[in-house]
Amino acid sequence: MSELYLKYEYWLAFTQLLLAMLGMGATLRVADFIAVIKIPKAFCTGLSIQLLLVPVLVASALYLFDLDPGFAIGLAVIAAIPGGTSSNIYTFFARGRVALSIAITSLTTVACLFTVPLILQLLITSYVPADFNLPMLKIAVETALAILLPLIVGMAVLHKAPVVAKVISRWSIRASLTVIVLIIVGASTSGRLDWQAFGGFNAAFLTSFALLLLLLGFFIPKLVGLPRADIVAINMEVTVRNVNLAVLIIASLFPATDGSTSELGSMALFTVLAYGGVMMVPALILIVGNRLIFKERNSATLSN
Repeated sequence: MSELYLKYEYWLAFTQLLLAMLGMGATLRVADFIAVIKIPKAFCTGLSIQLLLVPVLVASALYLFDLDPGFAIGLAVIAAIPGGTSSNIYTFFARGRVALSIAITSLTTVACLFTVPLILQLLITSYVPADFNLPMLKIAVETALAILLPLIVGMAVLHKAPVVAKVISRWSIRASLTVIVLIIVGASTSGRLDWQAFGGFNAAFLTSFALLLLLLGFFIPKLVGLPRADIVAINMEVTVRNVNLAVLIIASLFPATDGSTSELGSMALFTVLAYGGVMMVPALILIVGNRLIFKERNSATLSN
């Protein structure tokens, strides 16, 4: 099992992301992208936090703290990736503006074809060996094949056959979750995930980072005067990252079979997978908190 995983780690990660994006594409229409025209202030705020403030926050953390190189690379990858597909669902449960969430997810996903290589180039150069060459073109091509292509195919199916698209979306997401479980099991049994090496400090730092993103996603939209529903959507986009893409990037840059960088890759992989679990905490806080607020406001309206 461990040998098979090490051999096919990259293709598992690629397949997992492709399935996730196919499932997401099968729920999107062109109108979801056009919707941003109606809410430019909220959209620009969410986009700015995603593409500018989060990378700056991570760059500051890397400058201020003496972090393990693999952990630092994992944080940099988290900063580079866009919001995850789950953010749209969580926004719905938290009574946020779903159209805004979908618009930000969609356009930052398309933009990551260019932004991911650029942000990684700026953030991880000092943490990799001197002879390590960051393959920016390779990252861009893989991002296009694993994200844009299945996204477009899914949208095309939804346009031509909505009933079929619903089935494709449901089963693609389920298959994607199955593959991520295989990745976690395979990485654990192969030694790619070392709980002891990760340590308590990194766990605490990662949790604090997730909570800081939660605060960032709340106060910035609040300061510019956005309504609650828009704040919820932006908060989810900032906090819930596309861990699927992060796994693919790490599997591509630091193959498990490459002895010279496998240790860096193992720590980075652990970091992004751990963040995938940690980010559920602020997501639940947003869902529960905003549903309670929504319920109280409805009760107040009815009583009046």
